[in-house]
Amino acid sequence: MKKAFSFFLLFFAGDLIFACTTFCINKNGQIFFGRNYDWITGAGIVNTNQRGLFKTSMKASEDGTISWVSKFGSITFNQYGKEFPTGGMNEKGLVVELMWLDGTKYPEPDSRPSIGVLQWIQYQMDNASKTAEVIASDALIRITTSATPLHYLVADADGNIATIEFLNGKMTIHKNEDLPFPVLTNDTYASCAQAAKTQLSKQNEIFLQNNSLERFVKACSMINKIIQPGTSLPLTDYAFSILDNVAQGNFTKWSIVYDITGKKIHFKTADHKDIKIIRFSAFDLACDEQSKMFNMKSESSGDISDQFTASNKIIKQQVMDQVILESSSRVTITRQQADALLNYEEGVSCKQ
Repeated sequence: MKKAFSFFLLFFAGDLIFACTTFCINKNGQIFFGRNYDWITGAGIVNTNQRGLFKTSMKASEDGTISWVSKFGSITFNQYGKEFPTGGMNEKGLVVELMWLDGTKYPEPDSRPSIGVLQWIQYQMDNASKTAEVIASDALIRITTSATPLHYLVADADGNIATIEFLNGKMTIHKNEDLPFPVLTNDTYASCAQAAKTQLSKQNEIFLQNNSLERFVKACSMINKIIQPGTSLPLTDYAFSILDNVAQGNFTKWSIVYDITGKKIHFKTADHKDIKIIRFSAFDLACDEQSKMFNMKSESSGDISDQFTASNKIIKQQVMDQVILESSSRVTITRQQADALLNYEEGVSCKQ
């Protein structure tokens, strides 16, 4: 039995369902972040999140909560209610994305307030403009001990990239010279990097029986090719080609490419293969402006920035019900729990 995204969700699933892949390309001052979201339901909402909002974290068991005012606006991908994203980018270009990692062990309770694994991402979207600030937040908050086993890939507009894992009860970081490959899948970064060093030195066809390691090495190999001098393929297209090469059939529900430098998000879904584009410049993320949303099941293509609509609780309820229904064979979410996630944003407001 595996505890999942919110601290009270229970997941029962096979390896392929958790086969997410993330990576970052930094070439000629252009920074792109790619992400495949592999899961059993593709229902979801893209939300804009305003700066200047006062929030208090959802209480996890007997742990204390933390309150903050969002410094930055963001655009996030959500399945389990607004304020609980699976990933996103803020207006400063910070990107945070999650992946499953068996063997994760979060810190034991201490004086720090705790926060759930999804709200931890929103906390970073709200408060951090740099990767270093995400890492430094470990002194202020911790992820609740019983949360889903996850690790994260983080990147910022300066090209600073880091993996964040929780091993043996402590945050474990790989960055700078300790991050030879800007990729993350579903094994520890150390084991993936070792596999890549061994496999790439062979200069032959990539084949590993471990699905996670194989995806890691494939992504590394393709990144190594595009960053070489003389290659001039559009980085957005190339990032999607990497995602296509490591896709996991019907389990790959979303493929997302963050243009960190250009402040744009490109994505496609399993239901609608046409690429959609979101421009940060199209949104006013001031606190007194209403948050907007886009239903990921919508059939559209190209620039969809003007297709975002005002936040609508009925649609959000329908999407969450669809998520619960489509994942019911593997996920346990009670109506009370779903309502708590859905209604949480009603307690969030502009700081007076």
